Amino acid sequence: MRVLFISDVYFPRVNGVSTSIRTFRTDLARLGVETVLVAPQYPAQSRDIEPGIVRVASRGVPRDPEDRYMPWRRVQDSLSRLRQQRFDLVHIHTPFVAQYAGVRFARAAGIPVIATYHTFFEEYLHHYVPVLPRRIGRALARHVTRSQCAQLDGLVAPSQPMRQLLLDYGVETPVEVIPTGLPPDRYRRGDSERFRAVHDVPRGRPLLLYVGRVAHEKNIGFLLQSFAVLRQARPDALLVIAGEGPAREALAGQCRRMGLTRDVCFIGYLDREQGLADCYAAADVFVFASRTETQGLVLLEAMAQGCAVVSTAELGTASVLQPGCGARICPEETEPFARAALDLIEDPQRRERAASMAKLYARGWSSEIMARRMMEFYRRICGVESLHRASREPRLARTA
Repeated sequence: MRVLFISDVYFPRVNGVSTSIRTFRTDLARLGVETVLVAPQYPAQSRDIEPGIVRVASRGVPRDPEDRYMPWRRVQDSLSRLRQQRFDLVHIHTPFVAQYAGVRFARAAGIPVIATYHTFFEEYLHHYVPVLPRRIGRALARHVTRSQCAQLDGLVAPSQPMRQLLLDYGVETPVEVIPTGLPPDRYRRGDSERFRAVHDVPRGRPLLLYVGRVAHEKNIGFLLQSFAVLRQARPDALLVIAGEGPAREALAGQCRRMGLTRDVCFIGYLDREQGLADCYAAADVFVFASRTETQGLVLLEAMAQGCAVVSTAELGTASVLQPGCGARICPEETEPFARAALDLIEDPQRRERAASMAKLYARGWSSEIMARRMMEFYRRICGVESLHRASREPRLARTA
């Protein structure tokens, strides 16, 4: 089986979509599914070491220096060079240029097209188009989602709450829940002492950690507020924020106003092969409060590294934070959240029990298992398509 992936984002841009694409491509290849990925070219990007990647010359995105825009004509030029190759299915990963280009390619080739609904688009509009009234933004996002999903033969939701959200929107396309799994290297423990030495964090200083995009929708401001409450009992505590994004400057300003500048450390992106694992290993508590996660993969990564976790449970994270996961689940209220983190910091035995439960729980989220589920979904979609191709072709011609 050969599958064409298309996405408006991929490494070196670090986020959950990039991670999900790479994880599935790696494991699908081991199962005999070949994938070709069409994605943007990034400035000063080194040559891809992964096979089967077609890069499209791109432009910057206003107000978001990390992301890129693929002009329609350049995407079409790249896809036209692939038209002579045989593909069984198109898999779209982002709802922007990739959505419309992927649908058009599939219809022209007469093959099915699916998408993974990675992004809670409704919440993103509120943060990135603040002049748009929230009520209107929600209605627009839901309308666009329904329209885009109607063009597809199947949908993948990373979690059950995301599937339910799509059904609540009125989406009628079949939706399969297939989370992104964890590859084997995510279970290898990092070196705590190495991280603390590199970043000059004394042994024994309580370290709270957030890993992820430093963006408005991640609710990091709430983590800062909770951290300020925690510091009343533990003034020696340190909050490390690992990642980059458009909210960094605003959050740094919030730290200055709250008097937290010396106790909150923004360390940017870390090398996933060593630096990130070391960072997880050094943390006493991993903290998370995003309202927009479609799955919450970073929570699983933290658990796999043996981190004790304190988190809210919203949308996709609720599907990860199940009984037996070892995490402390809190409401989005600063006092209870701070108390939960403080309890783990001040009780090493409780923290170790929580970390052990988390690590054991994370082993049930193997990427190979999820890739097998994805492959079976591909086969079902292709099988249904072959049965109904003749009756659907007139409709497809109109939407191409």
